[in-house]
Amino acid sequence: MNTKLLVIGGWLLAVVSFGTPAGAQTPEYTGNRVCAKCHFDQGEAWRKTGHAKAFDSLKPSVKAAAKSKAGLDPAKDYSADQNCVACHVTGHGGAGGYKTGMNPDDAKLVVGVSCESCHGAGSIYRQKHADAVDKLKASGETTDRQVLVDTKQNFDYESACARCHLNYQGSPWAGAKPPYSPFTPTVDPKYQFDFNKAVRASGDKNPVHTHYKLRGVFKGGTVPAIRADLQQNAQEPEE
Repeated sequence: MNTKLLVIGGWLLAVVSFGTPAGAQTPEYTGNRVCAKCHFDQGEAWRKTGHAKAFDSLKPSVKAAAKSKAGLDPAKDYSADQNCVACHVTGHGGAGGYKTGMNPDDAKLVVGVSCESCHGAGSIYRQKHADAVDKLKASGETTDRQVLVDTKQNFDYESACARCHLNYQGSPWAGAKPPYSPFTPTVDPKYQFDFNKAVRASGDKNPVHTHYKLRGVFKGGTVPAIRADLQQNAQEPEE
């Protein structure tokens, strides 16, 4: 039995795993550039979103009016505040993820709410994606999506969003716990969060990134029904 400490959404959690197979790898965060090498269009769309600039909003005098309204000091630098940082970076405290005081060049890969904030740390499943592409090119055969599930790629996107967007006092989300976000619907109605409305938004109105048609290298597996909906309305890749 192994016990590890993990910071998620500003919370320090004790994660206990039972019967971990010998030699099992621990997923590490690889950074947004690794994902965007293949998912170029998604990466370009993401860079235009508020998620990509989430870390900047912690800096002094940025979004001053919103901070004042929420009872925060708009002149204060919150970029090292451990109650705030986790929801504005990728993989806070995790292997390969953002760490306060890290090398600025390395930090560029994990500041903001990027790919792995939703899909999970990608060091293992990125190789499975590459292997599946090679298999499709060589034989025309697709790969069972279960291989991604086994490498801990996240498909529970709703929970990934909720841990920050719904982590406030009085939240309808059962998982809400301190430290709470000060940005609540009582402060401003714009902080109400509806996963289906937000993530199902099409084109450049989507707050995560524009959804493009995927190559179809994987099949099967248990994934949210929203994935099929998004693919049905997704744009064709620009390249």
